[in-house]
Amino acid sequence: MLPIEPDNFKNDGTDLDPEVIDRIIEMAWEDRTPFEAIEMQYGLKENQVRAIMRTHMKRSSFHMWRKRVKGRSAKHQSSRNGDIKRFKSSNQKG
Repeated sequence: MLPIEPDNFKNDGTDLDPEVIDRIIEMAWEDRTPFEAIEMQYGLKENQVRAIMRTHMKRSSFHMWRKRVKGRSAKHQSSRNGDIKRFKSSNQKG
């Protein structure tokens, strides 16, 4: 069971617990955590993660994150090196 029901989720993350928002932001900032891991754990697509980041971060921090993530192959499972088979943090469920 996901902590978020995707059908009831607002794109800006206003209906999430602060602890969940903090963890999503932490995972999004991690270079080695792909968006697919966030989707697997929380049921959020990349555009929903982006909306949460935009809403809950300072504008300059959001732009710094977007610049850093844009085009980064490690943030997408499909474009990662085939030798890397894991994307599980010690804080991650499942």
